[in-house]
Amino acid sequence: MIVAIGVDRIDYTKGIKERFLAVDRFLEKWPQYRKRFVLVQIGAPSRTHIKSYHDLSAEIDELVQKINWKHSEDSWSPIVYLRRHFTPEEIRPFYALADLCVVSSLHDGMNLVAKEFVAAAGDRPAALILSRFTGAARELADAVLINPYSIEEFADAIRAAIEMPDGEKRKRLENMRAIVSENNAYRWAANIIIELTSLKKT
Repeated sequence: MIVAIGVDRIDYTKGIKERFLAVDRFLEKWPQYRKRFVLVQIGAPSRTHIKSYHDLSAEIDELVQKINWKHSEDSWSPIVYLRRHFTPEEIRPFYALADLCVVSSLHDGMNLVAKEFVAAAGDRPAALILSRFTGAARELADAVLINPYSIEEFADAIRAAIEMPDGEKRKRLENMRAIVSENNAYRWAANIIIELTSLKKT
């Protein structure tokens, strides 16, 4: 079984609906992946007291049901939607299991999920599908970059990530892991201090 993982707050900016629509389109275009592919989506409830967020959560639930009803066979469904808060310790095994991590944010400054997956994946042949609109995309150029608004491109990227040779997956992960290791919180803080010091001198 090919396992993809998504980890997000339930929020308009995260591209969760677009991700599900891309899975739907992927299975339409390549039905040979039925019963061979599953997306495990962890969705942490967010701002549920606000009507628009409550409505979004209901809309996502309905979309999952519709796509699963359309594609399900026997005991298999393409989307496993886990709508609750998970601790980092609970999420880590999902990263270790996943063949793909999907980060499809529509607008995001810096997405830590992408970096957490790269750090946790080890030397397995795994791939990261990453929205071009994330801050992380500027660093993690070896990810399979997507425009999440283009469902067709997104679906094609899922297939490309799955069918990428194992050696290339490992090499890309190795490159991204080196970047994540180098650009950690301590380096980020040091760069800010250097910038502030230089500003003070001028």
